Amino acid sequence: MRITPIEIQQHQFKTRLFGYDSTAVDSFLEMLADELERLHKQNNEIKESLARTQISLEQMRDREKALQETLMTAHQVTDELKTNARKEAEIVVAEAHLEGERVIRAANEHRIQLLNEVQEIRRQKIAFEGGLRALIENHLKLMDLDMLQIEEDDYQARLLQPLINDDDIDDPFNFP
Repeated sequence: MRITPIEIQQHQFKTRLFGYDSTAVDSFLEMLADELERLHKQNNEIKESLARTQISLEQMRDREKALQETLMTAHQVTDELKTNARKEAEIVVAEAHLEGERVIRAANEHRIQLLNEVQEIRRQKIAFEGGLRALIENHLKLMDLDMLQIEEDDYQARLLQPLINDDDIDDPFNFP
């Protein structure tokens, strides 16, 4: 027999002479109703959770089935791809041998051309280094001349310094 928390709260007991304390009975019934209500809520939550879990389980079973079918298809496709790849690999290897021979011939021709270019670059480098060396030497000579001129100017300035600091010279701009 199902009983709800409201039925427990509203149930009336017949009173008899020397019967139970009605306050204690009411208090106990209220406590019992609260506990029953909590259990009903908990039961409903468990049912809802179970329903969600069953839905999730069914979805996972569907996914598992789809994955198994996909895996089988993938194995079949893989086998076909391997067979086709072997055939194509044989063709590619044959073409690669022919292309390799052509590339080796072209590389040898290019190597000879590069060796000739390297020799020309070395000749140009030697000529450039000679010109650069001459230019640097000319600049060094000019710098040496500039340094001599600076030293000469310093020497003359030091010779003239005592004359400029002499107190006997009247300052034409100094007005009394």
